[in-house]
Amino acid sequence: MSDLHAPSSDIAFTPAVKAIQTRKGSREAYAGVEARGGWRTEIDEDLSAFLGAASSLYFATASADGQPYIQHRGGPEGFVKILDRNTIAFADYSGNRQYITQGNLSENPRAYIFVMDYAHRRRVKIWGKARVVEDDPALLQSLMPQGYRARPEQAILFSIAAWDTNCPQHIPQKFDAADVAAALAVRDGRIAELEAELAALRGPSAAPS
Repeated sequence: MSDLHAPSSDIAFTPAVKAIQTRKGSREAYAGVEARGGWRTEIDEDLSAFLGAASSLYFATASADGQPYIQHRGGPEGFVKILDRNTIAFADYSGNRQYITQGNLSENPRAYIFVMDYAHRRRVKIWGKARVVEDDPALLQSLMPQGYRARPEQAILFSIAAWDTNCPQHIPQKFDAADVAAALAVRDGRIAELEAELAALRGPSAAPS
């Protein structure tokens, strides 16, 4: 039976993990986190904003015997929906039809979400349990990003047990192609404006004969 008074970070800090932390000298620092209750367990404004801006995430599950599996999920910004202070959801689009994630969840509901923001060098880790909803057309429709060309097959609901952030160390800074294209368009537009102003200052006599 689980300890109802255990800190939320115990979802990851198992006795084996704590033993290694003790041996390598980090246990005292994490014990301080545990004394304050562990990691956050509810969606706050920061997490809501972070997930609302996400266009990509990694979704991890494991089979009943512990074989892990990670799958990418993506969509336009806002494809991750917040249903309440402990639940997020997203439409599961039709893909290669292997159904490994769904099979894993049918026998082991424990799941994990990892979200990376390369542009701002931020990452969020979310532990919890997930389930697949196949028979709720209204829910699935509410989760579909407007105008997004994908065929929704089912919904995935994720109940958050704990979440935490990581430091930006070693995260390479990368930008989405669309953001780069937009920045270049602004730059090119400004260059065109400056060239037009320069040509006007030079006057007709500056034009080549």
